[in-house]
Amino acid sequence: MEQDSRHLMEHLPYLRRYARALTGTPGKGDALVTRTLEWFLESDASAAGTEATRGALYRHLNELQDEAGTPALPTTHHPVEAALNALDETDRRLYLLVSLEDLTVADAAMVLGLPTEAAVERLAKARERVRARLTATILIVEDDAIIAFDLAETVRGMGHKVCGNAATMDEALTLAAEYVPTLALMDIRLAEGDNGIEVARELRRQRFLPVIFVTAFPDELSKRGLDHLGPVIPKPFTRDQIEQAITRAVFMPQPEDAAVTAHPH
Repeated sequence: MEQDSRHLMEHLPYLRRYARALTGTPGKGDALVTRTLEWFLESDASAAGTEATRGALYRHLNELQDEAGTPALPTTHHPVEAALNALDETDRRLYLLVSLEDLTVADAAMVLGLPTEAAVERLAKARERVRARLTATILIVEDDAIIAFDLAETVRGMGHKVCGNAATMDEALTLAAEYVPTLALMDIRLAEGDNGIEVARELRRQRFLPVIFVTAFPDELSKRGLDHLGPVIPKPFTRDQIEQAITRAVFMPQPEDAAVTAHPH
């Protein structure tokens, strides 16, 4: 029994990580782990001195989850979790077992009762769906063609999409309405005397859209008490600065009341 307990404790951190991801909450995940450990210690395998394997434990943990009716996962505002939760449940478990738990596809397929070839095909499709959901559509609002080109190349190099470049407020609002971007890179001083701050405020009035200001006038937002509109990257900028800011914006969960707390006036 002591040896069984030692083997189980070795697997415990992995089981908890998987169970929490599987259920979407720490409490439900830990409860599943507790029941799984109890099952093994009371099972014929334990009585016969059979060593617990991660695969067997994952498999029983999944069975317990299925017995509970696989309740709906809680709503999440984190894009990675949302992308995973949009998968078919078997595909989600396959993705978690391989990408989170570092099981081979063959071992994960065994846990889930799938032929290995089918698991390979399903995992490839699941990864593609997750990748597609995590690809941001970015609007660039910049009247300098060279800077706009540099920003676009940085965005595409990260694997995201550029829905267009706008040099004026009208162009920006038109592109935003047509493509519904997930993020905007915004200059402050635009063509025809337009101002990126007003563009950002109008976009917030219409719907919440994260904005990163890329400007030679980095103090203008704070002077007007509008820091809440978005982070500022001063010109001249580096690609690393742009990439880090985009990553934070894309993967940072957005507040539930973003539309309510926006300041349109």
